[in-house]
Amino acid sequence: MNLEETRSNMVTQQIRTWSVLDDEVLNLLYKLRREEFVPTTYHDMAFVDMEIPLGHGQVMLAPKMEARILQELYIKKTDKILEVGSGSGYLTALLAEKGAYVYSVEIVPELKTMAENNLAAHDIANVTLEQGDAAQGWAKYEPYDVIVITGSTPVLPEAFQNNLNPGGRLFAIVGEEPVMDALIVTCTAPGEFSTKKLFETSTVELSNAQQPERFTF
Repeated sequence: MNLEETRSNMVTQQIRTWSVLDDEVLNLLYKLRREEFVPTTYHDMAFVDMEIPLGHGQVMLAPKMEARILQELYIKKTDKILEVGSGSGYLTALLAEKGAYVYSVEIVPELKTMAENNLAAHDIANVTLEQGDAAQGWAKYEPYDVIVITGSTPVLPEAFQNNLNPGGRLFAIVGEEPVMDALIVTCTAPGEFSTKKLFETSTVELSNAQQPERFTF
């Protein structure tokens, strides 16, 4: 089986069956070659339905998760996007193709460099990558039309909602092991928000993620 057949199988067997039916999203998965953003060690696993280790305790989200995020956020060509956790830069690239501009913040210097190199290799210029800790919000370029948090957070900081434009959408995975909720939070009006639960999942927690208050005796 050749590379393109494997890619096609990923789209038809993993992604379409997970309710991702948006042709624009599906076509983008053929255009941006996922294997070119995967660490060399895991190159043969680029299309497998799993999270791929990136080192430093971080992972590349599974292909179906990346596609579902893109679909559920209804990204427009005018959208200014914040990504928390650049990773290998693949989701960053997908977001950049869909939106106007992406501000992506990565706490691990080595991963920031990886993402920079991958984006440069694909001539993706509508992205600003910064090293920093955005686990509890990133007001530097606010307000945003779209926010994507690529790691989980036990508690969703209010700062992220406050970073949104009216009409803005936020994707977050909220909760603790063993079950977390993938959510879309929409700013329906200034200071007002609605939350939609998409599915249950589990993924690596953001570095320095906000923790719930614990009762002590």
